[in-house]
Amino acid sequence: MRRSVMIEGYASLFGVEDLAGDVVRAGAFTRALRSGREIGMLLAHVGGRTAGRWAAIREDGRGLYVRGLVEDATPAGALALDLIAGDRLDGLSIGFVARDWSPRSAAGGGVGRELRDIDLREISLVAAPMLPAARFRAVAGHAGARPAEKRSAARKAAVENFRYTRVANADGAR
Repeated sequence: MRRSVMIEGYASLFGVEDLAGDVVRAGAFTRALRSGREIGMLLAHVGGRTAGRWAAIREDGRGLYVRGLVEDATPAGALALDLIAGDRLDGLSIGFVARDWSPRSAAGGGVGRELRDIDLREISLVAAPMLPAARFRAVAGHAGARPAEKRSAARKAAVENFRYTRVANADGAR
């Protein structure tokens, strides 16, 4: 029997700084979404690790809303379902090329980018997203997902480790 779960959430939030200091502006995805190109659902940004398919991707007043079906039709999809069921996967992360951007001062004295036009390539299911508030929730087909406020200590530790590593290795390169 095939397993699947419908998920929804925000892959990006407008005006919110991510851990790299980048801020996406409203309308940044407009051109990419109008192109009609299929946007893949990957597991952890690894090419070929398709976890399912997106049923809806759209900009609204808050950010880039997504709704999709995670399926066990591929090994990556089966792994994603296991991780979701174990409350170890609830993040979203965008894979993109910045087409129009400018440098900006980021929190903590770093340098980030103001992203005005993004060529969206894929949206991945991840454990620790670059934008910590980019999360999904299961809406059908799976009853074990917990609310975002109950994320595991391991996931929080992974984000803190990323922050520490980024600061310790900061050399201004992007």
